[in-house]
Amino acid sequence: MSSNATQIKLVIFDIDGVMTDGKLYYTREGDGMKGFNAKDGLGIKMLMQSDIHVAVITGRQSEIVSQRTKELGIDVVYQGQANKLTAFEHCQQHFDLPLEQIAYMGDDINDLPLMQRVGFAIAPANAVQITKDAAHYICALGGGEGAVREACDHLLQAQDKWQTAIDYYAK
Repeated sequence: MSSNATQIKLVIFDIDGVMTDGKLYYTREGDGMKGFNAKDGLGIKMLMQSDIHVAVITGRQSEIVSQRTKELGIDVVYQGQANKLTAFEHCQQHFDLPLEQIAYMGDDINDLPLMQRVGFAIAPANAVQITKDAAHYICALGGGEGAVREACDHLLQAQDKWQTAIDYYAK
């Protein structure tokens, strides 16, 4: 299978450790909190405005994730996925794309089955080593620290959509 960023039409992101720093914060009342990077969000919007679909598959269930993905306009979101492969197969069917046109960004062992299937696997700098070994592209930045934006920029540049994405915001 080719590992070519120029073919990607769908990017699937994990949440914890990819869109966040992977730390789990809880209030005294037991409510969870997550921090998201605003630059990552703009990168995701730039992908979608450039006709690259975006989806999320995460092992945890969180209202915070529902709120963030809704804010970003991500409609295809799978939460609470102990086995991410089942959700991945549903996602692939939903978008009706071959594996070569799908990218996945993950940071830990539970992301390996997806990273090993897709045409372009991405890992943040602070991913576990076995996950980085499976990646076609390893970001210089860590999860929650701009790695998602870096991956988005890389894909847009590889597909010659970078300048168009910039021009959209420079109007």
